[in-house]
Amino acid sequence: MELNQQKLHVAIVSSPGMGHLIPVLLLGHRLATVHHLHVTVLAVTTETSAAESQLMDTAHTINIVKIPLGDLSSLLNPHDAVVTHLAVMMRQARHGIRCAISAMARRPDVLIADLFSSESLPIADEFRLQKYVYVPCSARFVSLITYCQVLDKDVKGQYVDRTEPLVIPGCDPVRCEDVPDPMLDRNDQQYKEFVRMGIDFVTLSDGILMNTWTDFEGKRIKALKNNEILRSVVKVPVYDIGPLTREADEAGLEKSKAIEWLDKQPVGSVLFVSFGSGGTLSAEQTTELASGLELSQQRFLWVIRPPVGSSTDGAFFTAGTGPDGPPDYLPEGFLTRTQNVGLLWTTWAPQVEILNHRSIGGFLTHCGLNSVFESIKGGVPMIAWPLYAEQRLNASIVTEEMKVGVRPAVLPTKKVVGREEIEKMARRLMESEEGKKMRERE
Repeated sequence: MELNQQKLHVAIVSSPGMGHLIPVLLLGHRLATVHHLHVTVLAVTTETSAAESQLMDTAHTINIVKIPLGDLSSLLNPHDAVVTHLAVMMRQARHGIRCAISAMARRPDVLIADLFSSESLPIADEFRLQKYVYVPCSARFVSLITYCQVLDKDVKGQYVDRTEPLVIPGCDPVRCEDVPDPMLDRNDQQYKEFVRMGIDFVTLSDGILMNTWTDFEGKRIKALKNNEILRSVVKVPVYDIGPLTREADEAGLEKSKAIEWLDKQPVGSVLFVSFGSGGTLSAEQTTELASGLELSQQRFLWVIRPPVGSSTDGAFFTAGTGPDGPPDYLPEGFLTRTQNVGLLWTTWAPQVEILNHRSIGGFLTHCGLNSVFESIKGGVPMIAWPLYAEQRLNASIVTEEMKVGVRPAVLPTKKVVGREEIEKMARRLMESEEGKKMRERE
């Protein structure tokens, strides 16, 4: 990939959502500051997330053009899955992306589309640009989504009903319970979008950029680049450009009350609990988590959101818009009993600063890749609590391959994790010799 020319202009398309915007801004920052390129991010926005706007305001090394979306109510059903929502959004955003590029005084030389923006890649052909897709996910995810077109033809029935794992050439088999959300129901529209995206990556682009690196998952990277069978599907070049992670001193945030509270806690004593920008729990699971934290007698900093029904991604498009004031949905007396050991945070938290704070000793996380990388970089072991998207794949890497985390016996999306198990996991991570070795593992 020829991106080292002085003053080359690169345009990067970002789909909505903090989990998508962050890696795009990181890529843009790297290209601007390390490779000295001119970078424009075309950020498709729903104008619903205060945290997204704040993050864009702190990105001083790159130019950001917001691509607003019109009314999509006639195109979407409220019950449509997140991937379906994103696919429809990005399909409708193509006109705005095309107009934004056309209006630029200096046209880009390269167009990079994030994973949900692959249908915008043909716009690059109209302007005769190089074109790449940026998948800020693991090589395990990239191998699965690109090979899914083969699995779609070869595998009969629902993947989750299989007892045998899915085989991807040159890679470790994937347990069917660990497949990303779009593969859970082959009759759902988001599955069709998922297969289509994987095909787009290898037919519409000049190459795939992945936010991963050899020490993290060398075997799968090697397979994507060299395995003869897999390469018969993934015919474009594959580049491992990671890890792209945020730095604590680049958070662009004033010292918050959360950091001030952490300053007063003993070294390595606090369990940080956060389910990312979009993760949500049921009322029953919220109660069990609160009770488990209390039973564990560990200090904790919990980024908490109101419980929802069965959805695990209920805050995906509203990150950073939580209510002020103490939550009223926790067990009776919980706030009083834990006031000296715990802090509840109801809005956007400075996660990088928190994970790099000396008082943090563990991280209960949804296993979004941004969070996983930031936790690894901060030397913080994890309780892996995957909720949606490709997080189950990431959790298996954290706990089974890297061995820097523990996880519930049963997936949290299959059953409520009880307070006793939560207590044991918290103590195991924070107090045991095993947890100490995880913190020391390089």
